[in-house]
Amino acid sequence: MRAVVLISGGMDSLVTTAMANHQEFELAAMHVNYGQRTWQKELTSFRAICDHYKIEQRLEVNADFLGQIGGSSLTDYSMPVSGADLHGSDIPTSYVPFRNAGFLSMAVSWSEVIGANRIFIGAVEEDSSGYPDCRKVFYDAFNKVIALGTKPETNIEIITPLIEMQKSDIVQKGMELDVPFGLSWSCYKSEGYACGICDSCARRLRAFELVGVRDPIDYEQRPQYI
Repeated sequence: MRAVVLISGGMDSLVTTAMANHQEFELAAMHVNYGQRTWQKELTSFRAICDHYKIEQRLEVNADFLGQIGGSSLTDYSMPVSGADLHGSDIPTSYVPFRNAGFLSMAVSWSEVIGANRIFIGAVEEDSSGYPDCRKVFYDAFNKVIALGTKPETNIEIITPLIEMQKSDIVQKGMELDVPFGLSWSCYKSEGYACGICDSCARRLRAFELVGVRDPIDYEQRPQYI
């Protein structure tokens, strides 16, 4: 079966790609540039991950309208990127309004054209930053939208293999699959060295600490989070 994998270039999408590859899907990879601060680094990571898994069918989408809309510190440079808040329940400034719905819509369109039956996305609910479009209930509902909005003979399903995992479980799973963590990029702020202090860096660093393995990417700061 053919599957589209949404690859941001981050750790979660990398492990999701490895899992889909391990299940022997014929993979097509999609990446979206939406005006985020680290778009160049994320695009480089996407291409490196595709090269590693020998994914030849690739789609790089420009969705910079999300940057024009704003409302997120990832796309609006006048808004500071939130620091680490590993125990908070508020939605952070890095939330891009309804972003994943747009990404999934593009992926469904492409899947319908190329005959893919599955869409893999590395969404995480249990240990995410509280983004509403990273919840299992959201993806369950979107699968219903796909069934209603595509051709009758189309059979496309969104797969979220990480949705109920903790970040440390994701690192462990990646190690089992021998994923190249050094190719991925999670920082919200920097493209040279990862900052180490934004919420995404903090969750990534804590996950590696819990597993007892050093994160292979370079950081400006490498605080301990456990």
